[in-house]
Amino acid sequence: MYELSSKYIVNKIYLEVYNKVMIRLTIDKALKSAGITRYELAKRTGIQYQVIDKYYKNAVKRYDSYVLERICDAMNCEIKDLIEYKK
Repeated sequence: MYELSSKYIVNKIYLEVYNKVMIRLTIDKALKSAGITRYELAKRTGIQYQVIDKYYKNAVKRYDSYVLERICDAMNCEIKDLIEYKK
């Protein structure tokens, strides 16, 4: 019998919770379709790359309206282009 590591168990729980998320950022798709890199978005918005990267990876628990507004302005898009709601 194999013993499961605590890291494996935590990752498994995270994936189960992540897959049940109803609201999800889609900045990765928006950047890809616009042909903009995360680095370029950070320069355009004046927001640190690390913050942009967390939004890109959908690793944010609470969304900052200031950050989303700056991203929308920089990409000339609407908030609906950055957020997805799954039922």
